[in-house]
Amino acid sequence: MTPFVDVAFLILSFFMLATKFKPPEPVTITTPHSVSSDKLKEQDAVLIEFDSTGKVYFTMNTKKASDKDLKRDLIDRINTAKNLGLTEAEKANFVLNTTIGVPFSGVKQLLSVPREQRGSIRQPGIPVDSTNNELTVWINNAIYAFQGHQVNYMIKGDNNAKYPSFKGVIEALRANEQFKYQLITDPEGAPYGTELYNMRQKRR
Repeated sequence: MTPFVDVAFLILSFFMLATKFKPPEPVTITTPHSVSSDKLKEQDAVLIEFDSTGKVYFTMNTKKASDKDLKRDLIDRINTAKNLGLTEAEKANFVLNTTIGVPFSGVKQLLSVPREQRGSIRQPGIPVDSTNNELTVWINNAIYAFQGHQVNYMIKGDNNAKYPSFKGVIEALRANEQFKYQLITDPEGAPYGTELYNMRQKRR
């Protein structure tokens, strides 16, 4: 039994050290339910999230974790366009964790905080109102950064969010001529007798 216990602990230690955990989300979002059977691809994607209070967050995902050039290109473009004055360390911080939920005036301060401490910062959200839709600029520069890549635009909104936030997100996509996007929902069982229900039964 002793060698068996030793091997079990060695295997357990290996998985604990080798496992890559998913980073914490910037905000808790309760998505609406749906019966869709499609699983969204989060690789080479622009993820736009908004919580129940209407705060909007922007995240750029790349196909490979090692593909940092796309994220660096995005933050370089934003830094130049908005004259943010970001340092090399702050740009590197963005590459490591690309979720942004602040106006342009707060980007430098946000990126100056170490990644492991950023979860404790309360981000006010990216403005998406009709007079100042900063999300439009983020999407526009992401399009240029993703040139030559097939990009998925995904929207993850809280089930209790107000309509103006959703409208602002859609307007930002529309302003960049992006009319195809995917909604992230909480999957549930298909209603009995529907085509999707019958299809799932055949797979069992």
